[in-house]
Amino acid sequence: MDNLVYKSFETELRVRPDDIDMFQHVHNSKYLDYILAARYDQMEHCYGMSMEQFMARGYGWVVKTAHINYKRPLTLGVYFIVKTSIVDIDDKGCRVKFVLTNKATNKISCDGWFDFVMIDLKTGRGVEIPDDIVEHYTILHD
Repeated sequence: MDNLVYKSFETELRVRPDDIDMFQHVHNSKYLDYILAARYDQMEHCYGMSMEQFMARGYGWVVKTAHINYKRPLTLGVYFIVKTSIVDIDDKGCRVKFVLTNKATNKISCDGWFDFVMIDLKTGRGVEIPDDIVEHYTILHD
């Protein structure tokens, strides 16, 4: 395996009234919700390995670090695209980068990355990612 490339996917969402703060744009904390909601959806519908399947195997994913660069606000009713892709997988976790783009303007609202750690649900401790899961997320290139 010379060059590893990981799958990336997009999910379309819309800003709801309860996402708006006193400045009439999306509150900064909602961006985390958007990204995690998109990842949850993408795990099942795009990767074909839902969170429930991880849990049935006794595994879960938890956020270790989140980094967000806010660029432009999203406002009420705006449709936007959450694009996520795995950047790297190591023995116990992965880094997922993301970009939220306003669908109407095609301008980036925010971007950044998350570091996720795979845990054993019984102990809550980090565990090695099984090879079949790494292979499932990987696209091989020559």
